[in-house]
Amino acid sequence: MPQLVKGGKQTYGWSWVAQTGRIRIPPEAILDYRFKDTQALVIVPGSRTSGGFCVGSKDSLEGSPIGAMLDRVSELIDCQVEEGRPIEGEGRLLCWTRLRNGVVQLPLETLARYDIKVNDQLLVVKGSGLALAFIVRGPIVEQAREHRELEMFMAQ
Repeated sequence: MPQLVKGGKQTYGWSWVAQTGRIRIPPEAILDYRFKDTQALVIVPGSRTSGGFCVGSKDSLEGSPIGAMLDRVSELIDCQVEEGRPIEGEGRLLCWTRLRNGVVQLPLETLARYDIKVNDQLLVVKGSGLALAFIVRGPIVEQAREHRELEMFMAQ
């Protein structure tokens, strides 16, 4: 997994947003985060600097500040809200989706709420170990654009 600069974040590559809102999760990331096919995954906003969103499992987020917040938004964590439909939880935009054959899919309206559009290239970054980051801007993205060797992951 490439590290763009010494001491910097490790990246898996780029994931392209398909016309249908489908986004491929790199196979190495699926292994690293122990995601399982058909597993419900939680989507939370990325940082103010990087934008985008982060993907984590209920188990990986348990015991973290995000996990504690999710406990207070039980309809999301229990998948009682329609898949991909965003809800506000303590001032943050949250939703859930299932991993299907290495791909997550979010409605285009939901992606727009995370400032993501069809055909965007999202930089897939190894986060804290709690959640996988799909980022759209900031210094890490600018550095990554100089690395042509980064792999592109596409979902049809």
